[in-house]
Amino acid sequence: MNLFKEKMEKQSPGMLIGKVVFIAIAVVGLAILFGYLIMWLWNTLMPEIFGLPTVTYWQGVGLFVLAKIIFGFGGGDCSGGKKSKHSSKKRRKHKFKSYYEKNCRGDFSEWEHYDDFWEEEGDKAYRSYIERKNQEKEMDGGESDKDG
Repeated sequence: MNLFKEKMEKQSPGMLIGKVVFIAIAVVGLAILFGYLIMWLWNTLMPEIFGLPTVTYWQGVGLFVLAKIIFGFGGGDCSGGKKSKHSSKKRRKHKFKSYYEKNCRGDFSEWEHYDDFWEEEGDKAYRSYIERKNQEKEMDGGESDKDG
């Protein structure tokens, strides 16, 4: 039998209604708290740092919702995949670490010689690029003279 069903069968209807009401009040309370927190942070920091106007409570809630839409709702392991209920904590940690090392940090080994390359060949490559651009410009300019 389902564990959830077993727990629910052992509780009285009054206890179940009490839990639902408590959860609803907690959700509403957290929503109000987040709205005021965003409003307070914005009104404390943004006008002074960036010269932006202050926001109302509902604008703070809107900023929170917008940020969640843009930046995601969390709950992932940097891969955006679903969490498995049956995977162990150690396996999830290893999976996250290996994924993070491959995809989140980036591979900087290719940049090891970047400074040496730029000092030796960068200036020459840049000058060659500028020369090509000037030649292209002259060719485009020459064709427009023929048309006129």
